[in-house]
Amino acid sequence: MKSIYHRLLIGAPAETVYNALTTREGLAGWWTPETVALPEEGSISRFAFGPGYFKEMEVVELKPFSLVKWRCIRAFEDWIGTTLSFELQPHNKGTVLLFHHDGWKEYTPEFASCSYDWALFFRSLRFLCETGKGFPYPDFNR
Repeated sequence: MKSIYHRLLIGAPAETVYNALTTREGLAGWWTPETVALPEEGSISRFAFGPGYFKEMEVVELKPFSLVKWRCIRAFEDWIGTTLSFELQPHNKGTVLLFHHDGWKEYTPEFASCSYDWALFFRSLRFLCETGKGFPYPDFNR
């Protein structure tokens, strides 16, 4: 199986980053405004990206201020069944985010595009956590 992996230092406390990864308001502030999400294990989060396209994630595991894990249940075919984990580690300058998007069957154009887009969205996450303003879809690549 193939994996996307990113590491990012965010100049904000782990609690701020965790809330941005688990609450509707946080996720809408950096990923997509069209978000339905609850910070509860077993819940299903829904993220819309334009008319007729959305992703659904099952919240598999939550460890306050240290881990968020999802399993993709609806999206492009390549995404379905993949797992996404956001590990948060304290750092003297804020929080280190270690991100894994695991379970890709093969390297595909969607895999490459997804890795690039995650990097852009994590820039948005960093800005949201550090300044209070992210660049969610459709503005994430500006």
